[in-house]
Amino acid sequence: MAGAMEVTVGSRALHGFLDLPEAARGLVIFAHGSGSSRLSPRNRFAADVLNHFGFATLLFDLLTEEESRDRRNVFDIRLLASRVVEAIDWARSDARTFVLPIGLFGASTGAAAAIVAAVERPEAVLAVVSRGGRPDLAGEALKHLRAPILLIVGGDDREVLTLNRSVDTRLNCEKSLTVVAGATHLFEEEGALEEALAAAGQWYERHLRDPPAFFDDRPHAGRLLAARLVRFASQNPAVYALPRGGAPVAAEIAQELGAPLDLLLVRKIGVPWQPELAAGAVVDGEKPDVVLNHDIIAAASLSEKELSDLTEVELKEIERRRKLYLGDRAPVSARGRTAILVDDGVATGASMEAALIAIRRRAPQRIVVAVPVASREAAKKLRGLADEVVCLSTPEDFLAIGQFYRDFHQLEDAEVTELLTKFAAPAD
Repeated sequence: MAGAMEVTVGSRALHGFLDLPEAARGLVIFAHGSGSSRLSPRNRFAADVLNHFGFATLLFDLLTEEESRDRRNVFDIRLLASRVVEAIDWARSDARTFVLPIGLFGASTGAAAAIVAAVERPEAVLAVVSRGGRPDLAGEALKHLRAPILLIVGGDDREVLTLNRSVDTRLNCEKSLTVVAGATHLFEEEGALEEALAAAGQWYERHLRDPPAFFDDRPHAGRLLAARLVRFASQNPAVYALPRGGAPVAAEIAQELGAPLDLLLVRKIGVPWQPELAAGAVVDGEKPDVVLNHDIIAAASLSEKELSDLTEVELKEIERRRKLYLGDRAPVSARGRTAILVDDGVATGASMEAALIAIRRRAPQRIVVAVPVASREAAKKLRGLADEVVCLSTPEDFLAIGQFYRDFHQLEDAEVTELLTKFAAPAD
């Protein structure tokens, strides 16, 4: 594990190793038992094999040094499970791993802890593997497990094999029992551990395919983005949100950077008989900008008078919304600043493209687009317009922005107004 990064996990800062292969397809969190640690050669070998399958791995100590001295803690499933839950939450909040679907890899008493943790975080854990484990110690959690589980047991580990066969009959989820012929409890026989790990890798390949929603909600996405944007804090940044969805994301970024927050309202100028067809867009600011699509204007044969009337309607709506959201607050000037444009996601990129063109006219020193998620096509287009695009994920299967959020409720005007009012309030 020469490429492993040292990390600390959870409220007790438990020591761990994170190995993150390029283009990792998922994250396997180890839940070892019987006093084993992140330094165990067997665990590190297992992590290396799973890395070669293309999975990131997190090996961490479930107990502190002091806790490990008390042998009773090794069999305290509730305690061990709580540490696995902390590791899951850590992985879902760390900018390096939050997009990765999660699997758990349990051994000995750690297998029971993994099952309990999977029950407590059903939305996050997509697969479980127990290697030579004691899943029977999970008790009532067995009947509530929904993640598919693979039980791997040595053929000569007779007592544990009997326990696992009994557990197999109690599970209500997708399950499979693999018996490694001639292997004992620690799989020390030649080729036995390799066979067990090959079965585990194939199980994860099968089930760690469709990630859960990446973000809990918009503020969560904003905090993750902010971690990537702190380097701009010294560059006189100003944060501009595309409302309504971009406001909660942008507020987290502005707070972390100590930057002013403003809105950049974009209104499409639709062709009257086909409103979804954009003849242009109006973008508000110190002085509203009009971005025109001359090809559409020509194809629709719109006269200057018609275009002017349509633009005036959208300008009035922008003015109404700015007063609603911001009252009499003056727009934040972009001149000489690093302007950071934020939305909760980008599907086609049309609104963000108009915002970029408009903000470029206002003489910022640098323009950065910051979004939690974007379609690959939109991200590529925006990179040609902005100085930099910071996007946490560009998934291959992009249907709608909302699919990547657990909570993607439609924001009301009152929510945006309240958020901006709180943000604008002077510090005590």
